[in-house]
Amino acid sequence: MQLEIVSPEAQLFSGEVQSVTVPGTSGSFQILNNHAPIVSTLVAGRVKIQGTISLDKAHQSKFTQEGNMAYLDIESGAVELSDNKVILLTD
Repeated sequence: MQLEIVSPEAQLFSGEVQSVTVPGTSGSFQILNNHAPIVSTLVAGRVKIQGTISLDKAHQSKFTQEGNMAYLDIESGAVELSDNKVILLTD
């Protein structure tokens, strides 16, 4: 599935991933390939991205990488999934 992470400053990431776990208002939840469409607000927490990803050097310092996992700490945001494309807007 395609993931885009966008902050007010720039697009932090765009690429193919296996799964994304986000800190939703009612608790963390995971989005997998072919997930039903969803829109949700996000709270402060950690976004977990699974897949072999390549980060732009300009934004690499915002992420923590461990093997095929990448993590991004956020303060708040929103996520939308439609047609296997996840758009994550974050502060």
